[in-house]
Amino acid sequence: MYDLGGPLNGTEVAPGTNLLLSGPPLSGKIPLGYQLLEAGLADGEGGIVVSNRHSAERIRAERADLFEYDAPLGIVDCVTKHQGQGTIADTDLVQYASSPEDMTGIGIDFSELLKEFYTSRGVTRNRALFVSLTTLLMYSDLQTVFRFLHVFTSRIENADALGLFIVQEGAHDDQAMNTLSQLFDGAIETDEDGSVTTNLP
Repeated sequence: MYDLGGPLNGTEVAPGTNLLLSGPPLSGKIPLGYQLLEAGLADGEGGIVVSNRHSAERIRAERADLFEYDAPLGIVDCVTKHQGQGTIADTDLVQYASSPEDMTGIGIDFSELLKEFYTSRGVTRNRALFVSLTTLLMYSDLQTVFRFLHVFTSRIENADALGLFIVQEGAHDDQAMNTLSQLFDGAIETDEDGSVTTNLP
């Protein structure tokens, strides 16, 4: 079982679980996602951030504490190449997708990192944080995003990992939210007053 950690310490979910983290702007959903990821790193689990909002460099600068653990933290950076910042080579812990809408590339990069953790590092318990589905839906239509996430969440399930996916409440209509919700085993919601509610499997 995975103990979610952070403010949800003591709450456990089974390996292969995918959770949707939603909340209005500035309600703390992204910091919460990172707290849950950090709880895993502190416990020796691997972590992977798929970021279509910030570059790997910015994540390293703003979340330096995440890199102080012995556990590996990988990043799929969907921003740097898109901004045309020269030629950038992948490393064993940072993979660069060509753009936030390059879903095929994002999926491949994520799988590469998971494989690296499993085969080269012997890390079999991993958490993935996807920031964010809202950005993904700005670039692509709902059907395309749904198909991509269907494959992505299945990969997490097959790897016995824990998936955390952030989406902004109110940015999408009910149909989009209902469609996406089908892909997840449970939900965590943040409120403007800082409270956190869960609906877990």
